[in-house]
Amino acid sequence: MSDAVAKPRNDARNVDIAIVGGGLVGASLACSLAPLIERHGLRVAVVEAAPMLDAASAPWQPSFDARSSAIAQGSAQRFRDMGLWPAMAEQAAPISRIHVSERGRLGVTRLLAEELGQQALGYVVPNAWMGRVLHRRLAELPLAWHCPANVDCIEPEAEGYRLTLSDGSEFQAGLTVLADGGRSGLKERLGIGSDEVPYDQVALIANVEMSQPHEGTAYERFTREGPIALLPLPGQQMALIWTHAAGREGARLALSDGDFLTELQRAFGDRAGRFRRVGSRHAYPLALVTAREAIRPGLAVLGNAAHSLHPVAGQGFNLALRGVTDLVAALELALGSGESAGSMLTLRDFEARRIVDRHNVVRFSDGLIRLFGIDNGLLSHARAAGLVGLNLVGPLRRGLARRAMGLER
Repeated sequence: MSDAVAKPRNDARNVDIAIVGGGLVGASLACSLAPLIERHGLRVAVVEAAPMLDAASAPWQPSFDARSSAIAQGSAQRFRDMGLWPAMAEQAAPISRIHVSERGRLGVTRLLAEELGQQALGYVVPNAWMGRVLHRRLAELPLAWHCPANVDCIEPEAEGYRLTLSDGSEFQAGLTVLADGGRSGLKERLGIGSDEVPYDQVALIANVEMSQPHEGTAYERFTREGPIALLPLPGQQMALIWTHAAGREGARLALSDGDFLTELQRAFGDRAGRFRRVGSRHAYPLALVTAREAIRPGLAVLGNAAHSLHPVAGQGFNLALRGVTDLVAALELALGSGESAGSMLTLRDFEARRIVDRHNVVRFSDGLIRLFGIDNGLLSHARAAGLVGLNLVGPLRRGLARRAMGLER
């Protein structure tokens, strides 16, 4: 995922916490645990399947095609609390305003950072850069780092789980955290099912270059085909998320760059200027996926392993990062009172902190997609009127902005 620099540490026979997945969510959790490692002597292991490149001194060379994530202001604050934001901010493009509109309708809502007294509503950061910063911090911590390694066997025991890894390591963990993404088979091997609601949509992802400066504006544009999101990147580049009805993305993936840009311009309009260049294009199917169990004795599920959302609202990673924060808070309270990391008392506290936030974000993201996905003339006019009304009513607009920033749950 990145040119990270985390190094192997002691191969402990027993650990308090095993984090399966060293990507953005798992690495964020490991970094967040640093104060507990120091204060309580917490023993932590991280298992990551993808090999990491040891390139600590290599210069950073951002690629035009690099994938990025939208980081809400609340998430940026969490990285500040970890001491990581100054480094992440080096490659972060601020979002100063969010422009929400519907193609063919006059209604528009603008969410402005300055209305909330903030420098930015959020930021867009290349995933590889986030990984680099996180793994540099991991290299400073006394972790048992297993990379590259897979979990070959995971078995419940009286006080946690026993993990057997492909690198030959075997240890018992008081708490095992699954942060290995939505395509890992570990959940299924443990008998944890997921509820999946397909959107019958496919997201086409690419970076584009614009004819004019974006000035920190992020766009959410709802069209008959599906929503289109544009996120600001450094310079005049923007990250594109273009939603298609399932089966229709193939033709656009096959277009020449020029023809693709022409169709994108026709679909989005001229609000952001002219589309001048497009990078490599990728597509993946969209569905609302929720794990049926977020906790078990000695087990917690985080990130895409716990929930996968529609990307147009940009809430997936931010929701996961709040899950990291809540788990650390529950662990801190438990360890301070002599409770074990993997006890159900600890994990029920974690789940109680998460349930309302998770429900609200899933309902908001899913409802937004379904509301704008209904092709009905009267409803279209109502949506347009709603966007106009929201733009005129300051308190409502500011409340929506604070929720988008991750400052309210």
